[in-house]
Amino acid sequence: MDPLRDAEVIETELMLADLDSLEKRLPAAQKKAKGGDKTAAEQIAMMERAIKVLQDGKPATAVNPRDKAERKLLDGLQLLTSKPVMFVCNVEEQFAATGNSLSAKVEAMAAARNASCVVVSAKIEAEISILPSEEEKKEFLSSLGLAETGLAKVVKAGYQLLDLITYFTVGPKETRAWTIQSGTLAPQAAGVIHSDFEAGFIRAETVSYTDYTQYDGEAGAKKAGRFRLEGKEYVVQDGDVLHFRFGP
Repeated sequence: MDPLRDAEVIETELMLADLDSLEKRLPAAQKKAKGGDKTAAEQIAMMERAIKVLQDGKPATAVNPRDKAERKLLDGLQLLTSKPVMFVCNVEEQFAATGNSLSAKVEAMAAARNASCVVVSAKIEAEISILPSEEEKKEFLSSLGLAETGLAKVVKAGYQLLDLITYFTVGPKETRAWTIQSGTLAPQAAGVIHSDFEAGFIRAETVSYTDYTQYDGEAGAKKAGRFRLEGKEYVVQDGDVLHFRFGP
């Protein structure tokens, strides 16, 4: 069995399916464009670019949209090969830190497709899952030359691939992590918690995770001058600890 060959076959089948879909949809879009539909005209331009890429034997990710508007047009085509891709290589325990010759080939394949690649060892992950304490897990990983678990690497790579970040809310009863798109403004970030927070947004009390932990929480961060008040135009950063103020 050749995993690389299998992946290439599957990718080819998906590209052919995308090409067939576009070629069938193009005439209808052209008809709409002739009737004065501006949206259809924009879609045609993107469809033709995607068709050219697919005919060249490349996935739709190779279209490389130039801006958010083009990204939206490409996403609207719902092509299988325009979706973000991650390759995960399962290797033997001794290769978890460095990878091996096969994972190197997968990494090269992923790089050629502008995709992510993560090396993990399922055996190590199984062994870590039964260790009772975080300290034991850290010691076990360190003995293998690893800084983090394979699961953590997959999650981080997935966040980067999807352009996601995390912010935190901290209260007396619980601490919560919230996932948002990178570049999200504070009111929209608040809306992830509840729509009322976005509608009535006044300001966000903000401190970075690093400062929050370094200065032992909100009080220490305020004393050190690390606590900030941010308004509606604030772009939330990865690791922000936020407290939202909102009104009716």
